[in-house]
Amino acid sequence: MALLPSAYQPEQLIGMHIPGIGVVLSLVLLIITGILATNFLGQRLVSWSESVLERIPLVRSIYNAAKQVINAIFSTNGQSFRKVLMVEYPRKGMWSLAFQTGAGNLGVSNHSGSEMVSIFVPTTPNPTSGFLMMVPKSDTVELAMTIDEALKFIISLGVMQPASSVAFEEKKPIPNQADL
Repeated sequence: MALLPSAYQPEQLIGMHIPGIGVVLSLVLLIITGILATNFLGQRLVSWSESVLERIPLVRSIYNAAKQVINAIFSTNGQSFRKVLMVEYPRKGMWSLAFQTGAGNLGVSNHSGSEMVSIFVPTTPNPTSGFLMMVPKSDTVELAMTIDEALKFIISLGVMQPASSVAFEEKKPIPNQADL
């Protein structure tokens, strides 16, 4: 608190010396500044920068596409990455992690003769790039791995193994009570 003028130092304001009061007041000031910057200044700065990007023709389309992808991937209530799957890609005998991004189009399923699913096979270490494919559901293996575990595994180039030993096991459907 030596940076403050002596009239504004905690000892002068309170009238006595209390050890640690300067640290407490500094933390309170820092938190209040952070709240104000995040809620007021931060929102205005983000909206201003987005409006600038919206005016640049090529950047606008790239920014909007990237923003939509990021919002879809990281939204808490979204259904963008529903399940972690394994698919034989890029050839038979080689397995890749994939995310189911949706059920296949009914027209495509009718045309192919089997139930199709949309999958995204991310590249490593940047999982925002990859390959979108439609594959027969029967050619996929659903894993008992969370989306977070799969992303960590992909980003770390396979170094960070899932915490659960059953993550790479095929997810078994829960038997119906009537079947028991």
